[in-house]
Amino acid sequence: MTGTDGRDTDLRKELDATLQTRRELGEEYESALVDSFLEKVDQRIDGAVERRLRRTLAEQRMQVARGNRPGAGADSWAERFGLAVVSLVLAIPLSAIGAYNAGLSGLLISWGGVVGVNLVQAARTNPALFGGRRRPSDDD
Repeated sequence: MTGTDGRDTDLRKELDATLQTRRELGEEYESALVDSFLEKVDQRIDGAVERRLRRTLAEQRMQVARGNRPGAGADSWAERFGLAVVSLVLAIPLSAIGAYNAGLSGLLISWGGVVGVNLVQAARTNPALFGGRRRPSDDD
């Protein structure tokens, strides 16, 4: 049994106890019982979020301690490809709207926006691509 299963079992026991208490006390206490149970669920969620946040911060500190930029390498090939595909799919209606409303200039502006978004993303993920600050290499 993993830790998650154990927590789920504890939460199920809490729910069963709340339902049993409701049967014993009647409907007039239902609101208070539900509020109490939801408070316990909120505490569980808060604890899980706090643990994940601490883990993420610790991982970022380790990256900084190793000399890596926080978030470096966070953009996978699939994410970059996804942005490219989405921008091209959105370019179709943007092109039609721009060309219909403003002719050739509207078409060029809409495509300029699509290209601009992709250039900004490329510059963000690879600063050296456009002559930006280079990351220090191991042989420096």
